[in-house]
Amino acid sequence: MTELIDIATRVAGWANDGEDVEAFVVHERETEVRAYEGEIESLTAAESQGIGVQVVIDGRQGYAYAGTLDDSALRETLQEARDNAQFTEPDESNGLAVPDGVTPVELDLYDESLASFATDDKIALAIELERATRAADPRISGIESAEYVDILSDAAVANSAGLSAVSRETGCYLSAYSLAEADGETQTGFGFSIGRGPSELDPAVASADAAERATRLLGAVKPPTQRLTVVLDPWVTAQMLGIIGHTLTGDAVQRGRSLFADRLGDSVAMADLVLVDDGTNPDAFTASTVDGEGLATRPISLIKDGVLQGFLHNSYTARRGRTVSTGSAVRGGFKSGSGVGAHALALRPGNQTQAELIAGIDDGLLVQGVAGLHSGVNPVSGDFSAGAEGLRIRNGELAEPVREITIASTIQRLLLDIRAIGSDLEWLPMAAAGVSLVVDDITMSGA
Repeated sequence: MTELIDIATRVAGWANDGEDVEAFVVHERETEVRAYEGEIESLTAAESQGIGVQVVIDGRQGYAYAGTLDDSALRETLQEARDNAQFTEPDESNGLAVPDGVTPVELDLYDESLASFATDDKIALAIELERATRAADPRISGIESAEYVDILSDAAVANSAGLSAVSRETGCYLSAYSLAEADGETQTGFGFSIGRGPSELDPAVASADAAERATRLLGAVKPPTQRLTVVLDPWVTAQMLGIIGHTLTGDAVQRGRSLFADRLGDSVAMADLVLVDDGTNPDAFTASTVDGEGLATRPISLIKDGVLQGFLHNSYTARRGRTVSTGSAVRGGFKSGSGVGAHALALRPGNQTQAELIAGIDDGLLVQGVAGLHSGVNPVSGDFSAGAEGLRIRNGELAEPVREITIASTIQRLLLDIRAIGSDLEWLPMAAAGVSLVVDDITMSGA
């Protein structure tokens, strides 16, 4: 970490008069193991490092990167970013993040045991996951994939405005996709287990979920079209929150790509709904002490008691919107500059389990999975339509499985028609937590 921040600070210090420079330096190690029929199907271990440099001159912004940290490459990358800036249009909102006085929260996001976890042990976990998934139910006929994945990431960012920060994080997960077969019909299901280090992973949990999700869809039928109450599985809710989070960014609002534009202070959801993005929550798989520009992450209230409170901003959208950054800069790596997005979205959970929520529904649908949700949402109108599968709810109990259906509504109606939020908050390998969600008046299109 010392080496990375020294490099970032040194490059930022090379800024000329009248020039802003930001350097983002990364060192990552990743492993992926896939098992098949009790043996290794594939094993990939990769180590990468690099730097991304942003230069702003008279409102013109240039970016360049290099996959090496050699001193000559650092200077070449800075010069390339300067050259690239000459070909861009000036924008008064371009510039660097500046220190804002918010101190990063101390978080323990790095598990030292992962750094010394032997490759043989990683292989053993993947093989055990496949074995356990096959053995979970006699109807499991095959495994589409059984894998172990981990990442160790060190990053540093510094700029000529005096901002510097480091982050160190680890993460790993097990993921299984199973095939269940009966009477010539095949269904698929997935399960996973995530953690900061290997001691948190549980093949039994991942395999049981993968088997249950596949087997309980066997015998699925295509139901008639109707409007009904649905219960969104935590996995589905997390995906929906990811889309809602994108529409709550300053970038989406300023580009006219958000259904929430010009709605600050309006009631946009059920009265008890609270939505917060909190990158400082250590339970979140995507938690981080600092954002992609080096500012401290912090809890951001987006919706409180159903009322829209604000939007997510990085330094660019904040300047453009005449406001301040919310520490919401995000990066996909050193090969591109920072964007704006959520770090760890979550709804405030309720006090009922999914089973208790289902018990209160006479005629409904448990939506277990969706397909095409991201492409099926219009971020401006809020209209959404997605393929879905799940189980009917009758008289407070799960009934026959259904497939080849489409669920449709608008995000505006969905948020207002939420009847209840479950207590089963679950952090998933994405920037949003899942929770069971009861929503009234959703159209289920079938036969």
